[in-house]
Amino acid sequence: MTALDQAKKLREKFGGILSEPAEFRGEVTLKLADAERIAEVCGFAKTELGFDFLLDVTSVDNYGEDPRWTLVYELYGLGHRCHLRLKTDVSEERSELPTVAGVWRTADWHEREAYDLMGIRFRGHPDLRRIIMWEGYPHHPLRKDFPVTGKPTEVPGVAFTKAAPIEGGPFVTTPGGRDAIEREPRVRMPEEATR
Repeated sequence: MTALDQAKKLREKFGGILSEPAEFRGEVTLKLADAERIAEVCGFAKTELGFDFLLDVTSVDNYGEDPRWTLVYELYGLGHRCHLRLKTDVSEERSELPTVAGVWRTADWHEREAYDLMGIRFRGHPDLRRIIMWEGYPHHPLRKDFPVTGKPTEVPGVAFTKAAPIEGGPFVTTPGGRDAIEREPRVRMPEEATR
Protein backbone atom coordinates (compact mmCIF):
# COMPACT_ATOMS: atom_id res chain seq x y z
CA MET A 1 0.00 0.00 0.00
CA THR A 2 1.35 3.43 -0.95
CA ALA A 3 1.35 6.64 1.06
CA LEU A 4 -1.37 7.96 -1.24
CA ASP A 5 -3.55 4.93 -0.43
CA GLN A 6 -2.93 5.51 3.28
CA ALA A 7 -3.85 9.19 2.93
CA LYS A 8 -7.09 8.26 1.18
CA LYS A 9 -7.98 5.90 4.04
CA LEU A 10 -7.32 8.67 6.53
CA ARG A 11 -9.52 11.03 4.55
CA GLU A 12 -12.30 8.42 4.35
CA LYS A 13 -12.31 8.24 8.16
CA PHE A 14 -12.28 11.98 8.80
CA GLY A 15 -14.04 13.28 5.71
CA GLY A 16 -14.39 17.03 5.27
CA ILE A 17 -11.85 18.11 7.89
CA LEU A 18 -9.02 16.70 5.76
CA SER A 19 -8.13 18.00 2.32
CA GLU A 20 -7.71 15.84 -0.74
CA PRO A 21 -4.22 14.31 -0.63
CA ALA A 22 -1.69 16.41 -2.51
CA GLU A 23 1.22 14.53 -4.03
CA PHE A 24 4.42 16.29 -5.06
CA ARG A 25 7.67 14.52 -5.95
CA GLY A 26 6.46 11.35 -4.29
CA GLU A 27 5.53 13.04 -1.01
CA VAL A 28 1.90 13.05 0.14
CA THR A 29 0.40 15.86 2.22
CA LEU A 30 -2.99 16.26 3.89
CA LYS A 31 -4.24 19.54 5.36
CA LEU A 32 -6.35 19.32 8.53
CA ALA A 33 -8.94 22.10 8.74
CA ASP A 34 -9.66 21.69 12.47
CA ALA A 35 -6.46 21.86 14.56
CA GLU A 36 -8.42 20.79 17.64
CA ARG A 37 -8.66 17.28 16.16
CA ILE A 38 -4.96 16.79 15.44
CA ALA A 39 -4.45 14.25 18.25
CA GLU A 40 -7.48 12.23 17.10
CA VAL A 41 -6.28 12.15 13.49
CA CYS A 42 -2.72 11.26 14.52
CA GLY A 43 -3.99 8.55 16.88
CA PHE A 44 -5.92 6.90 14.04
CA ALA A 45 -2.93 7.21 11.70
CA LYS A 46 -0.77 5.40 14.25
CA THR A 47 -3.10 2.66 15.47
CA GLU A 48 -5.07 1.89 12.31
CA LEU A 49 -2.71 2.85 9.49
CA GLY A 50 0.65 1.88 11.00
CA PHE A 51 2.32 5.31 11.16
CA ASP A 52 4.25 4.31 14.26
CA PHE A 53 7.10 6.81 13.97
CA LEU A 54 6.78 10.59 14.31
CA LEU A 55 9.75 11.95 12.38
CA ASP A 56 9.22 15.61 13.21
CA VAL A 57 6.85 18.37 14.22
CA THR A 58 7.80 21.71 12.74
CA SER A 59 6.18 25.10 12.52
CA VAL A 60 6.05 27.77 9.84
CA ASP A 61 5.53 31.44 10.70
CA ASN A 62 3.20 32.99 8.13
CA TYR A 63 3.80 36.45 9.60
CA GLY A 64 1.30 39.01 8.33
CA GLU A 65 -1.27 36.36 7.44
CA ASP A 66 -4.08 34.76 9.38
CA PRO A 67 -3.75 32.06 10.59
CA ARG A 68 -0.22 32.92 11.54
CA TRP A 69 1.27 29.45 12.02
CA THR A 70 1.24 26.19 10.13
CA LEU A 71 2.18 23.08 12.09
CA VAL A 72 3.69 20.26 10.04
CA TYR A 73 3.67 16.65 11.29
CA GLU A 74 5.96 14.21 9.46
CA LEU A 75 4.73 10.62 9.95
CA TYR A 76 6.42 7.38 8.93
CA GLY A 77 5.43 3.71 9.11
CA LEU A 78 8.36 1.43 9.83
CA GLY A 79 6.37 -1.62 8.71
CA HIS A 80 5.05 -0.31 5.40
CA ARG A 81 7.78 2.31 4.75
CA CYS A 82 5.33 5.05 3.87
CA HIS A 83 5.79 8.72 4.68
CA LEU A 84 2.84 11.06 5.23
CA ARG A 85 2.75 14.77 6.01
CA LEU A 86 -0.10 16.37 7.98
CA LYS A 87 -0.48 20.14 8.15
CA THR A 88 -2.78 22.29 10.24
CA ASP A 89 -3.06 26.02 10.92
CA VAL A 90 -3.14 27.86 14.24
CA SER A 91 -4.09 31.52 14.63
CA GLU A 92 -2.04 34.02 16.60
CA GLU A 93 -4.97 34.84 18.88
CA ARG A 94 -5.31 31.22 19.93
CA SER A 95 -1.75 29.93 19.36
CA GLU A 96 -2.68 26.64 21.03
CA LEU A 97 -3.63 23.14 19.97
CA PRO A 98 -3.77 19.69 21.59
CA THR A 99 -0.56 17.76 22.16
CA VAL A 100 0.21 14.56 20.28
CA ALA A 101 2.65 13.44 22.99
CA GLY A 102 0.04 10.89 24.07
CA VAL A 103 0.21 9.34 20.60
CA TRP A 104 4.00 9.42 20.15
CA ARG A 105 6.26 10.11 23.15
CA THR A 106 8.84 11.68 20.85
CA ALA A 107 6.43 14.60 20.28
CA ASP A 108 7.43 15.84 23.73
CA TRP A 109 10.66 17.54 22.59
CA HIS A 110 9.34 18.57 19.16
CA GLU A 111 6.43 20.42 20.78
CA ARG A 112 8.69 21.99 23.40
CA GLU A 113 10.86 23.35 20.60
CA ALA A 114 7.83 24.84 18.79
CA TYR A 115 6.70 26.39 22.07
CA ASP A 116 10.14 27.77 22.91
CA LEU A 117 11.05 29.21 19.52
CA MET A 118 7.62 30.15 18.10
CA GLY A 119 5.37 30.53 21.15
CA ILE A 120 2.84 27.87 20.11
CA ARG A 121 1.28 26.12 23.12
CA PHE A 122 0.27 22.46 23.27
CA ARG A 123 -2.65 21.76 25.58
CA GLY A 124 -2.16 18.61 27.67
CA HIS A 125 1.60 18.43 27.11
CA PRO A 126 3.30 16.58 30.00
CA ASP A 127 6.12 19.12 30.47
CA LEU A 128 5.69 22.25 28.35
CA ARG A 129 8.72 24.37 29.15
CA ARG A 130 11.55 25.90 27.19
CA ILE A 131 14.05 23.50 25.66
CA ILE A 132 16.66 25.88 24.18
CA MET A 133 16.17 29.37 25.63
CA TRP A 134 16.24 29.91 29.38
CA GLU A 135 13.07 30.09 31.50
CA GLY A 136 11.85 33.64 31.75
CA TYR A 137 13.18 34.65 28.34
CA PRO A 138 10.37 36.88 27.04
CA HIS A 139 10.76 36.31 23.29
CA HIS A 140 10.40 33.53 20.71
CA PRO A 141 13.44 33.85 18.43
CA LEU A 142 12.24 31.95 15.33
CA ARG A 143 9.28 34.25 14.77
CA LYS A 144 9.67 36.39 11.69
CA ASP A 145 9.13 39.58 13.71
CA PHE A 146 12.17 38.76 15.88
CA PRO A 147 15.12 40.87 14.62
CA VAL A 148 18.05 39.02 13.05
CA THR A 149 20.44 41.07 15.19
CA GLY A 150 18.73 39.82 18.36
CA LYS A 151 17.24 41.81 21.20
CA PRO A 152 19.03 43.35 24.16
CA THR A 153 18.67 41.56 27.47
CA GLU A 154 18.89 42.76 31.04
CA VAL A 155 20.26 39.43 32.27
CA PRO A 156 24.04 39.89 32.65
CA GLY A 157 26.27 36.96 31.85
CA VAL A 158 23.53 34.94 30.11
CA ALA A 159 23.64 36.40 26.64
CA PHE A 160 24.58 39.59 24.83
CA THR A 161 23.65 42.67 26.83
CA LYS A 162 23.17 44.56 23.57
CA ALA A 163 22.09 43.56 20.08
CA ALA A 164 24.62 41.40 18.26
CA PRO A 165 26.41 43.19 15.43
CA ILE A 166 25.33 42.03 11.98
CA GLU A 167 28.23 43.44 9.94
CA GLY A 168 30.74 40.68 9.31
CA GLY A 169 28.56 38.21 11.17
CA PRO A 170 27.94 34.63 10.13
CA PHE A 171 24.72 35.32 8.23
CA VAL A 172 25.69 38.18 5.96
CA THR A 173 24.57 37.63 2.38
CA THR A 174 25.03 39.60 -0.80
CA PRO A 175 21.80 40.30 -2.66
CA GLY A 176 21.89 39.36 -6.32
CA GLY A 177 25.39 38.32 -7.10
CA ARG A 178 26.81 36.44 -10.06
CA ASP A 179 26.45 32.93 -8.63
CA ALA A 180 25.42 30.90 -5.59
CA ILE A 181 28.90 31.05 -4.07
CA GLU A 182 28.80 34.85 -4.07
CA ARG A 183 25.33 34.85 -2.45
CA GLU A 184 26.22 32.24 0.17
CA PRO A 185 25.86 33.45 3.77
CA ARG A 186 29.33 33.81 5.28
CA VAL A 187 31.65 36.19 7.05
CA ARG A 188 32.62 38.98 4.68
CA MET A 189 35.17 41.74 4.85
CA PRO A 190 33.57 45.23 4.54
CA GLU A 191 35.06 45.76 1.06
CA GLU A 192 33.56 42.42 -0.15
CA ALA A 193 30.03 43.47 0.85
CA THR A 194 30.11 46.46 -1.54
CA ARG A 195 31.08 44.44 -4.64
